Amino acid sequence: MTSVFRRLPPAAPVSAVSPAARAALALEGISLSFGGIHALRDVSFDVRPGEIRAVIGPNGAGKSSLMNVISGLYDADEGAVRLGGQAFRKVPPHRLAELGVARTFQNLALFPGLSVAQNIASGLAFRRRAGLGAQVLGLPQARREEARADARVQEVAGFLGIAAQLDRPVATLPYGLQKQVDLARALAAEPQLLLLDEPMAGLTATEKAAMARQIRALRDRLGLAIVLIEHDIGVVMELSDRIAVLDHGVKIADGAPEAVRHDPEVIRAYLGDA
Repeated sequence: MTSVFRRLPPAAPVSAVSPAARAALALEGISLSFGGIHALRDVSFDVRPGEIRAVIGPNGAGKSSLMNVISGLYDADEGAVRLGGQAFRKVPPHRLAELGVARTFQNLALFPGLSVAQNIASGLAFRRRAGLGAQVLGLPQARREEARADARVQEVAGFLGIAAQLDRPVATLPYGLQKQVDLARALAAEPQLLLLDEPMAGLTATEKAAMARQIRALRDRLGLAIVLIEHDIGVVMELSDRIAVLDHGVKIADGAPEAVRHDPEVIRAYLGDA
């Protein structure tokens, strides 16, 4: 089995990417409200293949709402989401994996009673074609699917350095390792676009540094497009190619980290007018 984690040629700098290159993700005029309260207002930006694209903003800026629109958990009132060349007013969440999209969650959504291996393998459920009867009887198709899933679980776990934990119930792992399992489950499906919802939340400084290295390696080795929502501004500035900044549901800045760092509107949103 050829590893999908082989090192790819170095990604071209963002400035060198042709503007005509198809975006891995494009948001076009996304607006969303809840009971008259506007969570998002006419938000547009794109994510290029092989790019780490951060979305930041103060609490309540609309970051999680935006992530939920992209992954189909919320229906936008206006606008479109483009994935893999297809435009959606409502992204079908049951088709996310087929569209090449995977997501991690700010609040872990693992199966605590299952092993690490079983949790990672759950990211491959959409590929199962053998029915329950075939699985119970151990028919050839079911055995082949099981073998492929086992190989993929081993590969992903090895890449993330958690292979030694595969047989452990996930509930027995420390929080930092559970975050790794959540990432491994997302990677199991071999996505082209990876949505990371606060992957550093609750981690120690050492764990954050390790997670940052892994995120960079995923981009460098697989050419993944990555959307990163993260409160740790130091991590965002270090990892990101471009940053979109939201404030009260409005995009107030968009660009390279250094430009965003010194943008007066960004400084005002984070520090106030004083």
